[in-house]
Amino acid sequence: MKKLLSILVLFTLFVLTACGNEESQGDSGEEKKDLVFGFGVGTYEEQFRNGILPILEEKGYNVEIKVFSQNMQVNPAMAEGAIDASVFQSTAYMEGINEELGIKMVRLAFSPGAPQSLRSVNHDSLDAVQDGSTVAVPNDPVNQERAVRILEELGWVNVADGAGTTDFNLNSVTPASYDVKFQVLDPAQILVSLKDVDFGVVNGNYIADAGMKISDALKIENTPEEHRIIVSILEEDLNTQWAKDVKEAYESPEFEEYILSQEKYDGFILPEAWENN
Repeated sequence: MKKLLSILVLFTLFVLTACGNEESQGDSGEEKKDLVFGFGVGTYEEQFRNGILPILEEKGYNVEIKVFSQNMQVNPAMAEGAIDASVFQSTAYMEGINEELGIKMVRLAFSPGAPQSLRSVNHDSLDAVQDGSTVAVPNDPVNQERAVRILEELGWVNVADGAGTTDFNLNSVTPASYDVKFQVLDPAQILVSLKDVDFGVVNGNYIADAGMKISDALKIENTPEEHRIIVSILEEDLNTQWAKDVKEAYESPEFEEYILSQEKYDGFILPEAWENN
């Protein structure tokens, strides 16, 4: 009987300790107030600083903002635990990086994002295109695929079936109406390099940062959902209180009011969640 009683006591202590540890871990997750957000250079950090940060600070969060000089540095920082969330990439890009780095990032919310656009400083019309026209496109596969789809919609090129997104390359592209020549550049360099090419496909955040209007483009991308800008976090953090608060902030009337009040964000793709505000 004494032996049985001892076993029962030890079992009870084990259960209580386990439950205590689980509750402690849960409390720790819910009470996390120090957050680090990662951004590439450009618009999305400014949106966060002016529109989201005040909301989070009002809820008692201490937020550090890290701006990386190159977008490719952001996701490895999350994999290493150096940042808690990022705002710079699309779902398609994130899923490709998940596979490449062996991590599990998920979409927490959509952020107001700018479509790509086809632009020129040397021509006033799309009618200027001809065989041999040079077109600058981004050097990363996801944004390059987006850019080429604009040209495909115009009928300038054909894109092979199964060309992919995260593994896209220009070998999948063949002439259609025109035999254009591609100049592959870093996305941040295309806008300033337009004088050197006939046309260029520019990511919209660079247009906004330059004080230009997206609507002035020769052709604007019809951006599919997989290419819209998102807030990314690790899957393990999805049900934490801080993640719920960040999602709420991005979908809030306050953030919507801020974005709509800024002329530079005219033409941005707005979160559908705002329809409920």
